[in-house]
Amino acid sequence: MEMSFVGRRVSRVLIGAALVVSGAGCAAQPGEHAAAAAGRSDVTGGRGTVVSVTPVVGMSRSQVRDYLGDEGLTSPPPRSGVSGFRVVYRTVSATGRPTVASGVVVLPSDTAGTLQAVSFTHGTHAGRSTAGSVAADGQSRIAAIYYATAGYAGVAPDYLGLGEGPGAHPYLDAASEASASLDMLRAARAVAARQGRGLERRVLVTGFSQGGQAAMALGRRLQSGTDSYLRLGALAPISGTYDLRRAQLPESLRARGSLDPRVSAFNLAYATVSWNRLHHLYKAPSEVFQAPYDTTVERLFDGSHDESDIFPQLPASPDRLVTPRYLRRLDHPSGALLRAIRAADGTCDWAPSVPTRLYGASGDEQVTFGNTRNCVRALRAHGTRPQVVDYGTGTGTDHFATLHRALPDTLRWFQTQT
Repeated sequence: MEMSFVGRRVSRVLIGAALVVSGAGCAAQPGEHAAAAAGRSDVTGGRGTVVSVTPVVGMSRSQVRDYLGDEGLTSPPPRSGVSGFRVVYRTVSATGRPTVASGVVVLPSDTAGTLQAVSFTHGTHAGRSTAGSVAADGQSRIAAIYYATAGYAGVAPDYLGLGEGPGAHPYLDAASEASASLDMLRAARAVAARQGRGLERRVLVTGFSQGGQAAMALGRRLQSGTDSYLRLGALAPISGTYDLRRAQLPESLRARGSLDPRVSAFNLAYATVSWNRLHHLYKAPSEVFQAPYDTTVERLFDGSHDESDIFPQLPASPDRLVTPRYLRRLDHPSGALLRAIRAADGTCDWAPSVPTRLYGASGDEQVTFGNTRNCVRALRAHGTRPQVVDYGTGTGTDHFATLHRALPDTLRWFQTQT
């Protein structure tokens, strides 16, 4: 399926309509293979320590213009050529064990001195090969190049288990999204220093869909002073899945609801398989998945398949995917299922002390705008007054279109905050 940039391949993003988590164990260790290929490694350093750096982007300003133009990103026009690097770095798994993850750092070629970083956290990927550090047309690589050509350092983590990271991706696990993203920023400082550049303390944070949730979680960690140097500068998440229990899940499971049932089935399958790895929801897939999917779903989410592989092998709606008993559990979660959902929710339960603006569209067919409404309500309950941009309904308000519209808008807004 071909689309425009924010979803040219189904694998580019589908959101994260569900919830989840999973251990990023230390199985095949593709990140360590990358370190060997780059000729350097550090398996003993602390979190954020760079394991390997591999050049993956080198573009003049005219080449950037053509590259972004192919993705429909023509405004504002590029200011600079860019250089970009795939970075493998030390971090921790969803269970707190040492592991590695990857991401991409893109720097402007025509700007000297210290740079301000924009952290972009991407939407849902099921296949590790579609991550921005690996794929030339990966969503997060495009975003990192877009911000870098405007004079920022574009920093985009792959999360755990995607790109060059080992193990399974703990889908929509807010804590590991935040830790992998923060450690990516630490690694980006070292990469920038190798290029003779510095990064400012204040980080501008944005992200799309699953990455909107990740951006909120990262912003909270930065504001709390988890890192002794980095601080939150401004926060601008896009179409995030902030409230799975009270917004995203109910709308995904509602008969004739506003969301695309095919996407909801995909996200529920991804979430359930991932949950089980960390929270042990079931002993046998047949306890939650209907036949014949109970014999096929788990292998589809092993990181080697992207959405173009997975969608044809799933039913057209959640009620055809999972058992009636599991649907009832989702309506009234408890025990391990409730713990899994809580591991995703709560990213808006704090008070940002920096300018905050949430982007989305009430016409979104993958992530209900109720997520954004509930996030704003939670932030206001803590005494903050975030700005909200609702792109509305109708043409140009579907899920991917919100990213296409919000990238230029976040850039212009960030430029007013520096």
